[in-house]
Amino acid sequence: MASNFFLNKVAIITGSSRGIGKAIAFELVKRGAYVVLNGRKVHGLQQTEKELKKLTDKVMSVCCDISTSEGSKALIENTINRFKKIDILINNAGVSMRGQMADLNPEVFKRTIDCNLLGSAYTSIESLKYLRETQGSIVYVSSLAGIRGLPELSAYCSSKMGLRAMAETIRIEEAKNKIHVGLILAGVTAIEANKESIAADGSTLILNERNGKKVDSTERVALAILKNIRKRKFVTVLTPIGKLNYYMQALFPLLVERIIMWNLDKFNEANK
Repeated sequence: MASNFFLNKVAIITGSSRGIGKAIAFELVKRGAYVVLNGRKVHGLQQTEKELKKLTDKVMSVCCDISTSEGSKALIENTINRFKKIDILINNAGVSMRGQMADLNPEVFKRTIDCNLLGSAYTSIESLKYLRETQGSIVYVSSLAGIRGLPELSAYCSSKMGLRAMAETIRIEEAKNKIHVGLILAGVTAIEANKESIAADGSTLILNERNGKKVDSTERVALAILKNIRKRKFVTVLTPIGKLNYYMQALFPLLVERIIMWNLDKFNEANK
């Protein structure tokens, strides 16, 4: 039964101390899963773990930096030592950036790729042998920025497009092992106060709060991810505007480019 699908499954969620990752953790806990939280900041991670443990004892947290191979290895090893298996890996951790390519400190590009792309690669490499045993799921939380290159988001788009290439490759390689691979293209999603991004010079940039009818809640995104896993789908595109962009880019890429150029001011304002 669908209601019992996640019962006693072991799920790792990277970047789960807040935002979408935290929402996924709560939804999985409600469904009886064992959840492994991950993040780089001890205080936020411990706070989320404390909140979840009010609901269940099927939770542990591993504070490490998955943008390093050592950190990813520690995450997977701690999970196996505690829960003995892995059924689901959700690669959700990520950072965003803002700034035109010509103005970027090269370190901004490196930091973005390290976290968003290499972090997902390292965790995937370490976990695949365990996912083969459970015929489990590996999910990549990408975004509409993974559909095409967008102004002021060069490194971010590059990292999110890379996730698709990784997902497509693993989907083919692991088909014989019956591993499910999911790719989530999230739209504009609500963020918590003081959400950080990286400015062109490498400094910390605080993003504006997001609200309005076009903004998805983290809970809705989390539910869509769980549906992707349960249905063993490949690509899930969120929001009506996201679906329109997805198909427009495939059919009329030059028109999409012109529309963006005609609306650069609005686009850049929305990304602050």
